[in-house]
Order: sequence, then structure tokens, then C-alpha cells
Amino acid sequence: MISNKEPYLIRNINTILSVILFIKIAGYFSITDVKIITQIFKVISRVGMTMLVFLILQQLKNYGCVNILRLKNTFNLLLYVGYLLLGFASFTWSTDPMYSALQWFMTFESFVFVYLFYIVVYTINIFYPHKKINLVNLFVKAIFPIIVIFIIGSFVLPDFFYREMRGGEETRLGGWIMNPNELGMLASILGALSYLYLIEKKGLKKLFPLISIFSALTILLLTSSRSSLIGFLLIIGVLILKSGSKKLKIAMFALMAIVAPIAVKVIIFKDGGGVEEVMSMTGRLPFWKALLNEGIVKEPFFGYGFMRINYTEYFQGLNTYPGKMTHNTFMQVLMNLGFVGLFIALFQVFFTIKNYIKEKTSDYSTFFIALIIPIMINSFTEFGIFGDANYGILFWQFLIFLFLFEKREHLTTLEKAWLRKFNQKAVTVNN
Repeated sequence: MISNKEPYLIRNINTILSVILFIKIAGYFSITDVKIITQIFKVISRVGMTMLVFLILQQLKNYGCVNILRLKNTFNLLLYVGYLLLGFASFTWSTDPMYSALQWFMTFESFVFVYLFYIVVYTINIFYPHKKINLVNLFVKAIFPIIVIFIIGSFVLPDFFYREMRGGEETRLGGWIMNPNELGMLASILGALSYLYLIEKKGLKKLFPLISIFSALTILLLTSSRSSLIGFLLIIGVLILKSGSKKLKIAMFALMAIVAPIAVKVIIFKDGGGVEEVMSMTGRLPFWKALLNEGIVKEPFFGYGFMRINYTEYFQGLNTYPGKMTHNTFMQVLMNLGFVGLFIALFQVFFTIKNYIKEKTSDYSTFFIALIIPIMINSFTEFGIFGDANYGILFWQFLIFLFLFEKREHLTTLEKAWLRKFNQKAVTVNN
């Protein structure tokens, strides 16, 4: 802007967006075992942040920042909208339409949030390039406080932050606040993004990302999440291989040679479960087999309704445990919306990855890798990107929109007049 003094919003936009994203992600956690308080917190933190981003966008318009963006590579977006429309239609055949509607609304609400969030980010980057928003740094600063809270909580309130499993034989960080595997996924994302943050910094500025990486590794250890640890190692391996540093690659292979035996012990032989337990996906394979043989055959085309896997609340196979969710996002969408929904979801993932391949020279190609690997691994064992409302869905929606926005080359007469009214430099837009 031409004005010598920028508004408070612009001066602090990076901090404001980091706080908004932090609260948005925190909105997926259960802060207390009192159900009504948790529900109020989740509604305020999620819907409230969407409304706040909308208000920021309106304020930017008051500063003369007209919307000069357009969409490209939109086939993956259209397929996701098709998935949402099919989910909406499924209320008519769901045996619990209220539950389906609630889950659908939370998914749709985060979809709107991400769309508005990106418009704010691109608008700032166009009109205020000196305040350019870096998504990697933004996500690190948003996730890091959550991880620190869990580390502190593990020492201060272990009874609240830890969960006993296997009849008390194992305790895992997460408690009833968050599923340990979901928390592990968040830690693996933080670790990967912190690595990207680290390689951008020099000198003492490397201290924060190093602390962040250490914090992420601590959470991975305390959650004992096999899938998250595998995801983290894969991300770091891919990111280092993509780097141009031969020394870094050699160091990585040397580190892998040292870490591999320890990782195998932690992942494969954890708690004496051995290879058999891992190969059965800790008992999930028999459950998935029952879902295919006894469940989907009853409603093969359109499923049981959005986020429903049976006519009743739980699915009980002849020889399996009862389950409310499938522990696999693609199996979940198959049960929810049948084979029609599954094919839409699979093609939607395909075209999202295709957009990355098309835009792999983009500055955000590594950001895409840092997010997609852990959320995809999580999708094969937990809620995932098409499951019950979780921040994995939020992150997937960020990836859907990542390569879709571009600046328009030409402005309308009205837009040019609006820019002149607020003294915005048209050259900033057209360059």
C-alpha cells in the first residue's frame, strides 16, 4: 500500500493466521471428559475460526484488496464437491440422518475454512509481498504449541494425557484428548515441516526448528505409533533425496543404517506382538474382510449413509470385534457411500496427486509431500481423509486447494476503480 503506516491486521497477519490455524486444529481435540463442554469448545473453535477468516477477508477488501484470483486444475475439486453432494444426498437413506448430517457439516465447514484461508493467503501475498505468508512456517508455528502442551501434560498430568491400552500393559500419550495414532500423525507432520523450516534458516534462526523437530520426535516416541513413525521416516527420506546436498544424502543413509535396527525392534516387535500382529494390521484385516463379506454386500452401490458402516451404530462381524469405524478411510467411504462413493474418492485422490506432479516445480511441492505421506499412511489405519471429522481431513483439503489458485492477468474496470479508490498500486497486481 502507499500508506506509510499499515493497518494492525497487515502488520501482524502471519501471527494472526498462525493463531487461527492453531485454534482450528485444537478444535479437533477433546479438552475435557464433560461432553457438553467439549462440544461447545469444538463448535466455537472450528466455526468461530471460519467466521474470523471470513471477517479478515472482508477487512482486506476494505483495504482495497479486490479478489483477483481464479481457479485452475479444478477436476480434483469438482470430484470432492461431488463426494460432498453424494454425502448430502445420503441423508435420505442413512439410518441415522442426524449423525450423518453432523459429520457432513463438520467436513463441509472445514472445506469452506480452507477455501477462505487460501484466498486470504494469496491476497496478502499479492498486495503485500513484503508480508508474504509461507505455509511451511505458518503450519510449524500453529502445530508446535499443541505438541508442547502434550509434552508438558505428560509430566504434569499423566493420568489425563496418557491412555492405558492392552489391559493396562501399555500406556500411550494422547489419553482421551486425542487418539495416539492421530497425535502421532500430527507430530510426524510437524517434524517434516520443521525440517523444511530448518533448511531455510541460518545461524541462531535454526534453533526453533531444531527444538520443533526434537519435540515431534518426543511425541512419536510417547505415542508409540507405528504408522506415524513409518510416515515420518518416509517423509524425511523423500525430502532429503529431493535435496541437492550430497553430504545430506550420505548422512541420511548412514543415519538410516544406525536407526533401522532400532526402528524394526520398536515397530515390528513392539510389545512382543511380532510380525504376525503387524501383518494382520493389529487385527484390522479380519474386520475389513468381514466388512466386505458381510457388510457392503447388503448396500453395494450407495452404502449406509455418510459416516455410517451399518444399519445400526456398530458393525459386528461373525468372527470380529464390534466397530463404529473401519480404521481405513477407503473402506470407510465404501461402507458410507458404496462403490459409487469409493470410485469418486479414488479418482479425487488421483487428480490431487496429478496436480502435484503437474506443479512439482512449485515452491510448495515439498509442503505437499510433508503433508500427504503421513495423512495417507494414517488413512490406511485410522480415520483418514474420508473418515469421521478429524484434522487429517482439514490437511487433505489444504492439499486439494494447494495448486488451484492463480492471479488473473486482467482486471475489470470496476476492479481498477476500486484499486484507485484505496490507492492500491495496479502494477502490483499486473506484474
